[in-house]
Amino acid sequence: MNSVVSEMFYYYEKYPPEILPKITVEPPGPKAREVIEKDHSLLMQSFVRWYPLVAKTGLGPVIEDVDGNLFIDMNAGIAVMGLGHNHPKVVEAIKRQSEKLLHYSLTDFYYEEAPQYLEELSRVIPIKGGRKFFLGNSGAEANEAALKIVRGVNEGRRPYIISFIGSFHGRTTGAMSLTASKPVHRKGFQPLLPAIIHVPYPYPYRCAFNVPPEDCGDAVIGFLEEWIFRRVVDPSEVAAVFAEPIQGEGGYVVPPDDFFPKLKSLLERNGILFVDDEVQAGMGRTGKWFAIEHWGVEPDLITMAKAVASGLPLGVVAGREDVMRLPPGSHASTFGGNPVALAAGRAVIEVMKEEKILDNASRVGEAILKRAREWMDTYDIVGDVRGKGLMIGVELVKNRSTKEYAKKELSEVLTKSYKRGIAVIGAGFSTIRIAPPLVISEELAMKAMDVIEGALKDVSHGL
Repeated sequence: MNSVVSEMFYYYEKYPPEILPKITVEPPGPKAREVIEKDHSLLMQSFVRWYPLVAKTGLGPVIEDVDGNLFIDMNAGIAVMGLGHNHPKVVEAIKRQSEKLLHYSLTDFYYEEAPQYLEELSRVIPIKGGRKFFLGNSGAEANEAALKIVRGVNEGRRPYIISFIGSFHGRTTGAMSLTASKPVHRKGFQPLLPAIIHVPYPYPYRCAFNVPPEDCGDAVIGFLEEWIFRRVVDPSEVAAVFAEPIQGEGGYVVPPDDFFPKLKSLLERNGILFVDDEVQAGMGRTGKWFAIEHWGVEPDLITMAKAVASGLPLGVVAGREDVMRLPPGSHASTFGGNPVALAAGRAVIEVMKEEKILDNASRVGEAILKRAREWMDTYDIVGDVRGKGLMIGVELVKNRSTKEYAKKELSEVLTKSYKRGIAVIGAGFSTIRIAPPLVISEELAMKAMDVIEGALKDVSHGL
């Protein structure tokens, strides 16, 4: 094993593949049940847990629960832990910074960690020319900031924003106005922001326009031109289009290859900005720094969070210098750009370069895709397999002809996998979401896939 590979698999010494996964007490065990009971008595239950995993500690792509069970983590803390849990170089950077300066409000004063981090981030951002940044604490905050930026740069002359059905941009009011993933996110919270228009996303497996998968992108572009810009709103009043390059919560949906180049061309012809939401797909998840790079398209703004600081709260808006120009006092964040989070973010970039993390994400992702596509020949419940790098969706259906969502079956597969030591979750209505830490080895990934396939087989046979 060469030095680069051994560094990347830093968790092997403590958790060699041959011992994983390891279930010693059927989860949830007694300690887990105690935590769950207290959690339910104290926390507002405004979220949905996939199953009762109570994490205690982790290293790399391994999570240990409070009862000592070892799980292979195939969701990376919802695509946050790109470098795995407790990467030693990230932990060391956090320790050093925490002993130096915890906080001093970047929006009121200065500290060197901000330009140091942003200079490193600038080197991997796929926006040419001058760039500027805004620092917040989360993906929702980044999208809220982007909303204000695209409207503010036009001084209100372009009030409309276009977003896609199936999108998820956050749950705060502005971000939720863009989101159109599931009604539960928006039910009971109206009115949301006005002048938001939702259009179908090019979902090849379930194209809203009932055309062949390869034509779905063209159908969406045609709908924008013919039905939205001719009948709903003049494009001169549209400030921006927000889009995820691969939809996350919507089901890990990958658009046709020609969609984003054609969308960008349409937007440029009409002076409309393109905001690329890379909160879930960015920072190497798809085998490139940012997923939009797969299509050679340059966004005007990029929003990011999740994996940028390896578990610490950091949200970023990156954009063209001529767009990033809100007036002083119009937007700020007391905690945004916290120096400890920035130190972690800088370490993330350094590790990704030094340890060739993008190469591993591409290589292991191809192996997982190949394995998952083989399931389509064996299990009728598997309707579609799609993805790039380590952002892979396996959509389950009750019937391949009708494509009826297999919601119950998805829940059963995830629960059985959890009981057997694999932490994997869903996306969309019935898609298995495969998004492990980018440092996972192929050997460990295949062990996880063995367990998931075993669960699929049992559910397919009604066991």
